[in-house]
Amino acid sequence: MLYYATEYLRLSYTNDKTNESDSIANQRKYIDEFVKRNPDIRIVNERVDDGYSGIVFDRPAFKAMIDDIKNGKINCVIVKDLSRLGREYNETFTYLRKIFPSLGVRFIAINDNVDTAKESVSGDLSVSFKGVMNDEYCRDISVKVRTALNIKRKNGDYVGAVPVYGYKKADDNKNQLVVDEYAARVVKDIFKMRIGGYSADRIAAELNRLAVLSPREYKKDNNIPLPRNGYCDKENSKWSATTVIRILKDEVYTGKLIQGKYGKPNYKVKEYIKRSADEVFVTENAHEAIISRQDFDLVQRIMRIDTRISPKKSVLHLFSGILICGCCGNRMTRKTVTYNGEKYFYYYCPTGKKNGCTGGNMVKENDLINCVTESIKAHIKNAASLEDLLCGINSQAINRDMCNKISAQIKEVQKQLEKTSEYKSSLYENYVCGILDKSDYKALNASYSDDKKRLENAVKQLEAELDECKNNTSKKLQWVERFKAFENIDKIDRNVVVQLIECIHIYDKTHLQITFNFKDEYEQALSALKEYVEVV
Repeated sequence: MLYYATEYLRLSYTNDKTNESDSIANQRKYIDEFVKRNPDIRIVNERVDDGYSGIVFDRPAFKAMIDDIKNGKINCVIVKDLSRLGREYNETFTYLRKIFPSLGVRFIAINDNVDTAKESVSGDLSVSFKGVMNDEYCRDISVKVRTALNIKRKNGDYVGAVPVYGYKKADDNKNQLVVDEYAARVVKDIFKMRIGGYSADRIAAELNRLAVLSPREYKKDNNIPLPRNGYCDKENSKWSATTVIRILKDEVYTGKLIQGKYGKPNYKVKEYIKRSADEVFVTENAHEAIISRQDFDLVQRIMRIDTRISPKKSVLHLFSGILICGCCGNRMTRKTVTYNGEKYFYYYCPTGKKNGCTGGNMVKENDLINCVTESIKAHIKNAASLEDLLCGINSQAINRDMCNKISAQIKEVQKQLEKTSEYKSSLYENYVCGILDKSDYKALNASYSDDKKRLENAVKQLEAELDECKNNTSKKLQWVERFKAFENIDKIDRNVVVQLIECIHIYDKTHLQITFNFKDEYEQALSALKEYVEVV
């Protein structure tokens, strides 16, 4: 009988590339020599999966080979050895024992002396053993690779294949991210525009207008490897609102490295799952920040508030999402009133008196702007004066109260930790004595372990804060610089409002309450100053 065969060659970059005998060229040569000695076999074509793992069977060349079999083009498959067909035991032997025989296909694995035309593999223990060994090899490699990657993640090393837009791998250290100057400038502009009131759609449109390459196209243009499921994962893609929002939400731009959020349960499962918080590796200050933490947090707050845009405009109104009804707590709405050909703008509560809101008076936008502008100027002067006073006195006296508070909190948490450790240590004794059954023991042990870990992390954070406080390295007064940046303003815009104001409660036409950003820091500074005056 004459057999029409496919030479199937496979090479996995991650595992097999280190072995020269398993190279594509050597596999081809090995099969060609075998075919020369067997005149009943004619090679029809060659199928090559270069860079595909043997664990999965979703390989392009392999699927093309199966199509050839179903279309009657071939009736024989030749591989160098069994591991080239696959390393996952169950699926490999499904093909060997069920699929290939049912399709009338002769299978030959030269190195393993497997030839289904001469003998069946269904009861061959040696073939089964080789399949199990191949499967075990995959499991062993998977465990070793996963362990090595987790060690790197724990040490703050970057282990991703493709850095996020705005960063690149250092030339001398592939596990270290460094700033990509051009892309970083674009990221800064995106955050700046968002703070300035631009919507995500408007930002994307502006970047496309300026012919700024999207993340995918930029990487493609600079010969940077492309992620399979990264930003703008389409050919000839442009900037979109989705891409802009993903950048605005990514903490990596603050210098924070978050790795391992998604992963596979084991080497046999292809789908990624979201891991629990305690399995994620987080490293602060792992690389140079492109966006300051203050600006990043500000943008997150802006995106959380109600910021609907007028249908005819692509930027936000001055007080969009900032004004709150002092009566019912609902967000206030902007309204346009036309009188004698002139347009006037007001803010009102949409809840209305019928629904129980008594703060139904409309407030003129111009009056509100004037009032808020003067309040901002006054608050800036107060903050600047407060900074001058604090800088002129003993910083140790200022920090003393804060240090005492942190120390007291550390003692309290340590007490809780000691109690939790005692309870946890007594569990096993209670289990042995029969006081607890096995299920209760496991449940309580897991609960106390979680509590202990949580309390230990709390102690570490508090100790870091205490050390910062004692060494006077705290940056508590940096918030003042945010206010002083607008020291000489004559009028306010959206940028000023979102940077300095958290919200404005409107009670009536003459009564409003402004809550400025950094309220807690402001009050702490006043408290420290008051304490210093009392001590002196």
